[in-house]
Amino acid sequence: MTQTQIPTAKILVVDDEKNIRLTVAQSLETQGYEVKTALNGEEGLQRLAQEHFDLMLLDLQMPGMDGMKVLSKAIERMPELTVIIVSAHGTVENAVDAMKLGAVDFLQKPFTPKEIRELVDRVLARSSLDADSDSDYETLTERAKYLASQRQFDEASALARQAIGVNPDRPEAFNLLGELEETLGNRLEGLKKYRAAIELDPTYKPARQNLDRATTDPKNRPNLG
Repeated sequence: MTQTQIPTAKILVVDDEKNIRLTVAQSLETQGYEVKTALNGEEGLQRLAQEHFDLMLLDLQMPGMDGMKVLSKAIERMPELTVIIVSAHGTVENAVDAMKLGAVDFLQKPFTPKEIRELVDRVLARSSLDADSDSDYETLTERAKYLASQRQFDEASALARQAIGVNPDRPEAFNLLGELEETLGNRLEGLKKYRAAIELDPTYKPARQNLDRATTDPKNRPNLG
């Protein structure tokens, strides 16, 4: 899979922790990105109203307006905005709700500068990927994530299935398809896909976390009363 970095991309980092803002900014500026920061959701939305950004890295747990509300308002204002959720709190619990709004990628704190650089490069390269019938597994999976970020969930699901057809022995596309099925309201199909991913790789944490979340979340329990 060939990825094309976008060195002039503008990135907004919204996080109430100063060290996180500095770490992310320093890590990405060395790659040629233009980085602006905001210390809370209100300031982040103000910056979005004033400038165009290609990518936002958004913390979920912040004083005042929480990350999910910021995400909703940001996508309403800039539907084409790409968002990475960065948080040590509630990431798994909010995974499907965030995907419905277009946030596909999650990065857990703590993270290294190398991890954030690689993820940002990969996410920004997705829009240029051409997932044709000859594409490899990684290209199909990354393109599916891009379509999900644009809220084209049916098309993303089709590519995730295509990736599974290319390599049915890897868990990533099964897990992604499970998230997409949940997003589309097909919870039981989502559970099947998470279980399939875990059977392929019992150490694959995203699928395990999704399965745990989907089976323990009170709103997903049947009403027996």
